[in-house]
Amino acid sequence: MFKRLLIANRGEIALRVARTAKRMGLRTIAVYADADRDAPHLRAADEAVRVESYLAIESILRAPGEAVHPGYGFLAEDPAFAEAVIGAGRTWVGPPPAAMRALGDKANAKKLAAKAGVPVLPTYEAKPEYPLVIKALAGGGGRGMRLVRSAKELDAALASAKSEAEHAFGDGRVLLEKALLWPRHVEVQVFADTRSNCIHLGERDCSVQRRHQKLIEESPSPAVDAKLRAKLGAAAIAVARAAGYVGAGTVEFLLDAQGGFWFIEVNARLQVEHPVTELVTGLDLVEWQLRVAAGEPLPLKQEDIRFDGHAIEARLCAEDPCTDFLPQSGRLALWQPAAGIRVDHALESGMEIPPFYDSLLAKLVAHARTRDEAREQLAAALDATLALGLPTNKAFLAAVLRDPVFAEGAATTALLAERFAGWKPPELDEAFARRLYAAECARAAGFAEWAGWSNAGRRELASAPCALDGATIHFARDGHSFSWRDAAMDPPARRAAGFDGRGLAAPMNGRVVAVHAKPGDAVSQGSPLVVLEAMKMEHTLAAPTALRVKAVHVARGAQVAPGTLLMEFEPS
Repeated sequence: MFKRLLIANRGEIALRVARTAKRMGLRTIAVYADADRDAPHLRAADEAVRVESYLAIESILRAPGEAVHPGYGFLAEDPAFAEAVIGAGRTWVGPPPAAMRALGDKANAKKLAAKAGVPVLPTYEAKPEYPLVIKALAGGGGRGMRLVRSAKELDAALASAKSEAEHAFGDGRVLLEKALLWPRHVEVQVFADTRSNCIHLGERDCSVQRRHQKLIEESPSPAVDAKLRAKLGAAAIAVARAAGYVGAGTVEFLLDAQGGFWFIEVNARLQVEHPVTELVTGLDLVEWQLRVAAGEPLPLKQEDIRFDGHAIEARLCAEDPCTDFLPQSGRLALWQPAAGIRVDHALESGMEIPPFYDSLLAKLVAHARTRDEAREQLAAALDATLALGLPTNKAFLAAVLRDPVFAEGAATTALLAERFAGWKPPELDEAFARRLYAAECARAAGFAEWAGWSNAGRRELASAPCALDGATIHFARDGHSFSWRDAAMDPPARRAAGFDGRGLAAPMNGRVVAVHAKPGDAVSQGSPLVVLEAMKMEHTLAAPTALRVKAVHVARGAQVAPGTLLMEFEPS
């Protein structure tokens, strides 16, 4: 076993890997970009080294360490990075570069799966049938993916998917595949060693998604019985063996209501949702990764794997469910995770959430004897978790867990679109917020006795956890998070984000990827105007009505903040 481990990632996965490495007696080396110079994952490591970025291979490999763990995201599935690690005489904690190349291209992965006898969905070279899905050949995580229901949507969807794939993966190639409507998304955790052993650790159901990205994952799947589990496991192992796989990987399938399944892709890395598998199996998958990378055999055989109870994970993200899950950045004024469940995070009160990375903040995972117990436990934990200062999906996740369709175990990938399209949190109680703000200001000024309120009023205010941040009060009430700003001293020219009839303002921090209109253009309702990239996703800002462009104030490549004026309009 190597003695020093370089963790080439950030945030909660860097902390997660470091936790196991330290338990195994390894010395850990963290890396950080400038935006993370004060991040918690640095303090958890024995050493910390600055890098140009989390994608800069040469910069990362100047850091010490006999072995390199890539985490997930960034360079985790980049065969060139794996080859650079191996070429430098270090141990790569991941699959062989050849396997990564074979599976990283979705078209080639489908050919491998079909040759191994695993069912695959048809792809289209010409004359596509609808509905279809566009997929980035080199990517994952929902990036470069678009559902197309008719021919008139195809050209715009292709352009958008290719652009997002190019920016996310440096490869704009896509494939067109038959789309299944309302399927389950079920994936199988596989593990292989260098001695030709390959097993599976059961399945995870990842059907609750937005923008083709997972929000809630669970194991076992409510739709999978022992017979289907054996079939899925055998199919996953067949794909892994066909690719010469080593280490942890996930083979993903779509499942229909009749129990039919189709291979869709392989994620050649540890998954974000690996904790649910760890909780139901009692295994440490990072430890398995490190032991396999060191040349050891798999610790267990297939017949030794046992499954205990039910685990559900919810992804707490910096995003606003009320604005199509637009990513958010800013200051996390107060962070206090719930007790009694597993919470993987790298957060602390007062830290800045930068706009440059994925919106994932933390993973909350409940494990219980039954699915209902785990579901209720996780919903209650989300209610009790405090994440104040910027919008998150915390209350939205709790609402999904309590939804009757999810509670019945009947959720498909269409759940959020069908049942949560108009979801809104409770209205802000401005009178309460104003009183709480005044009380906190008085407390901060040293006036412990809140003059002007009855004992009952004091008790009501004291029951709301809050954080005072300048002229803004952030507080939690009944499982929801609220922010209220004293705007009395604000300058009159503050511009709200979005479309106000005369102009289009940026709704978030981001980089301008494309500008689709110029001064004088007459555009129709729904026409794309500006595309912003934020937290690894592209967001198209479209014309809400027919209008004429008067002025354009940004160009491709510009960085913008919320409220930045992008375009001005005049009557068409």
